[in-house]
Amino acid sequence: MHLRKILVALGLAVLFVGGHRAWGWGGVALVSGGIVMWLLLHFNRFMTVMRRASERPLGYVDSAVMLNAKLRPRVSLLHVMALTRALGELRSPQGQQPEVYRWTDPGGSWVEAEFADGQLMRWTLQRPQPEDAGATEAQGDAPAAS
Repeated sequence: MHLRKILVALGLAVLFVGGHRAWGWGGVALVSGGIVMWLLLHFNRFMTVMRRASERPLGYVDSAVMLNAKLRPRVSLLHVMALTRALGELRSPQGQQPEVYRWTDPGGSWVEAEFADGQLMRWTLQRPQPEDAGATEAQGDAPAAS
């Protein structure tokens, strides 16, 4: 994670120096405008995801099975929130790493996801156990009272 931050800072410095060498201060302004546009695009995406998540119940997902199929290791919490369109229900103590969130669907299935430094490390899908089928059939076979 730290190497990534260093590489991003180094890349930005190279862009500024390259812009200045190619077009002078106009190049620096052009690079600055590009960086600001990139930041605005990411801010807009963040705000859209948060607005959609605020309109749904905490820890809700339409289908836990479909969410389980779409998850991949190392995706961000923001990406998972975009998939579920809801904030996850925090299951771990506040501020402790790793963070564990749960999303539950109307059928009672849930996905519990573990995030370390904002990136998905592992997840589990839990489905409710089916009721005893034999007991249900026995009740259905009982003769109707006349």
